[in-house]
Amino acid sequence: MGKGFTKDAKRIDPYKNFKFRVSWDGKTVLGVSKVGALKRTTEVVKHRDGGDNSHDSKSPGRTSYDAITMERGITHDAEFEAWANKIHSWAGDSAMDLANFKKELTLEIMNEKNQVAFRYFLHDCWVSEFTSVPELNANANAVAIESIKIEINGWERDTDTKEPDPNG
Repeated sequence: MGKGFTKDAKRIDPYKNFKFRVSWDGKTVLGVSKVGALKRTTEVVKHRDGGDNSHDSKSPGRTSYDAITMERGITHDAEFEAWANKIHSWAGDSAMDLANFKKELTLEIMNEKNQVAFRYFLHDCWVSEFTSVPELNANANAVAIESIKIEINGWERDTDTKEPDPNG
C-alpha cells in the first residue's frame, strides 16, 4: 500500500520539521530556528430550516488565519527589527511606513537533500509583536532569542511545487 510518496516509493518516513527556509523581499531570512504552525479556522454558522426545527444545520462562516511566531538567535542582522519598526518605532506614528509594512513571505519545507518538498505563500503579513531581547539569565545555558509575531491575511500552498526526485 502507498505511503504518500509517488517518486520515491521506497520512502516510508514523513518529512522532518527542522528542514525549512523562510524568505521575504526576495532573499532568505538568516538564522530562523523556529516558525509557528500555519493554521486557519472557519467559523461554523448554525441555522435551522423551516419545518425541520428539531436539529441544527451547519454551514461555513468567516475564515481567519492564525498569526505565526518566528524565532532566531540574536545577531547583528537587523531584519526583524527593521520590519517591526515599519509598524511602530520610537519616532511615533508619523514614522509608520503605511506603504511598505506588509510583506509577502515564502515558507519552504525541505527534504533531507535540501530539495524543496512544499512551498507556501503567506500573504499580507505584518509584525504585531517584536521581542528584541529575551529574558536574560546568568544561570542559564541558552542562546538569546529574538522573535516576531506575524499576522497573516491568508496563505496558500504552491501546487506547482512537486515531490522532489530522490535521485536528482
